[in-house]
Amino acid sequence: MSNINSRKVAIVGCGFVGAASAFAIMQSGLFSEMVLIDRDENKAQGEALDISHGLPFAKPMQIYAGTYEDLSDAAIIIVTAGAGQKPGETRLDLVKKNIAIFSSIIPEIAKHNKDAILLIVANPVDILTYVAAKLSGYPENRVFGSGTVLDSARLKYILGEHLGVDSRSVHAFIIGEHGDSEIAAWSSANVSGIPLNSFCEMRGHFNHQKAMEEIAEGVKNSAYEIIEKKNATYYGIAMSVKRICEAIIRDEKSIFPVSSIQHGNYGIYGIALSMPAIVGKDGVEALVPIKLNEKEQQDLLKSAETLKAVIADAFS
Repeated sequence: MSNINSRKVAIVGCGFVGAASAFAIMQSGLFSEMVLIDRDENKAQGEALDISHGLPFAKPMQIYAGTYEDLSDAAIIIVTAGAGQKPGETRLDLVKKNIAIFSSIIPEIAKHNKDAILLIVANPVDILTYVAAKLSGYPENRVFGSGTVLDSARLKYILGEHLGVDSRSVHAFIIGEHGDSEIAAWSSANVSGIPLNSFCEMRGHFNHQKAMEEIAEGVKNSAYEIIEKKNATYYGIAMSVKRICEAIIRDEKSIFPVSSIQHGNYGIYGIALSMPAIVGKDGVEALVPIKLNEKEQQDLLKSAETLKAVIADAFS
């Protein structure tokens, strides 16, 4: 029998992303206990104190800095630890640094907790999700990455602005690598069930190809733009992490493009990348087959090849 406390979450890594995620989670009221772990104990303690001081305005919760022993009964373990992306650096440039960091973190987590859901947020998230699945020995459904959940939110936001419509009514996915080879799955995009091109025309937009290219580029480059302007991105991803936690804890069976290891989906094997999946209390419960045209399928295979090459290179 596992001793999991479904009201407890752990965050490993208290940098910008870890701290912002902790703050978003505190406000959500989902958990009654949150432990923050960082190799710099002072940093973890400082964040725990700072966030705790907002509790009189939120729901009662115990927030504290701890060690790996403290995550033994956590229901969800969020891993944001890793070297950050520097201006001009791609997510894939981070690979070797962060695989080394994961080689020390993941076995420690697995030693103390065998039953949690492991949510990987550090970049490059697809590679690190694959590494975490291999190093942890967890069942694959319980190890997945935040993937393109944020990229898809960026796409919905930009489309919402473009069309003058609530971004929550826009249904569109970014799939593949969370990075430069990502694909906007335009052929399955819609606004409340209305095919995207029809909706665009209804709103007076007719130059579809040009708009689609510009919007996809905007999504892909938005992280680089934010990093250039303020050195890091963390609020958007923190909201994504909170949203994924909600789906797990409430067993919502929500559909998100999370990064998980693929077994033959569109001919892709043995690599983690983002495809829409049903997320609930058991983690990734099933992949959702969305309609992709031929070019999107080819681009997806290319994205998978890019990631495979990086993994081969990293372990060579």
